[in-house]
Amino acid sequence: MAILQLIEPEVKNLGRFFARRSLPYPNRQMVGPFIFFDHLGPSVMPPNQGIDVRPHPHINLATVTYLFDGALIHRDSLGTVQEIQPGAVNWMIAGKGIVHSERSPESDRQQETTIHGIQTWVALPVEDEETEPRFMHYPAEILPTWEENGATIKLIAGQAFGYTSPVKVLSPILYLDVVLSANAHFTIPTDYSQRAVYSVTEGLRINDQPIEQYRLAILESGDQTRVSATAAARFIVIGGEPLGTRYKWWNFVSSRPERIEQAKVDWRDSRFASVPDETEFIALPKVVTEANPFS
Repeated sequence: MAILQLIEPEVKNLGRFFARRSLPYPNRQMVGPFIFFDHLGPSVMPPNQGIDVRPHPHINLATVTYLFDGALIHRDSLGTVQEIQPGAVNWMIAGKGIVHSERSPESDRQQETTIHGIQTWVALPVEDEETEPRFMHYPAEILPTWEENGATIKLIAGQAFGYTSPVKVLSPILYLDVVLSANAHFTIPTDYSQRAVYSVTEGLRINDQPIEQYRLAILESGDQTRVSATAAARFIVIGGEPLGTRYKWWNFVSSRPERIEQAKVDWRDSRFASVPDETEFIALPKVVTEANPFS
């Protein structure tokens, strides 16, 4: 049996926007270094509407934004301003602390648009948790993309099948976007001890077992796993090597609970750097709702 655990995400209604969070989950904190896995949308934004995620802080992790449709403007306390388009990667290493916002571009607000993508949070190795914060953008065209057995594969991060993504990672990681044509198949690499498949669409089978849409299938370590499709379908593969226990609270992730407590005080007391040209911010919550990626 290839599937060790099948996760149905918790759904959060953010007004006109839905987010599905598969990680963390009871009895499954991480897959390799991936500690949060959010499927954003697909949601249709009418004219004069958009996403406005006010400035908020992170420590000791990397945030990874990958869109299928729509666009977002990233701004951070380093002074970065970057629009992300479908197929590109925004990789932000929080390290010792960073603040950022995510908003719909003005051009998208003038018309009906669809926002759809994956946002993940990646834990950092202990020795890199307090590294200097930095932001990196990788255009879609520089990510390795190839076709095989009716599958179109994009290597978002890590190494697979002899390809290496230009995304600069800090630990062994696997992150793939796979689109299957009808009756096509794809074999998951066995090079990583922890792996999972997320069904973006319907029509997928894992070793002949039908998988509902919006499910994260945690795979048995080392098992040969084949994903096939009865119709055109899409899925995400994540994986890597475990980094050990991580503590989490709101937007903070760390190997040390006392570091999270310090981050709470620092945000409450305005000790984080601010985002240039942003006057709003998200206050430290009294109660954390894990399903809300934009808390």
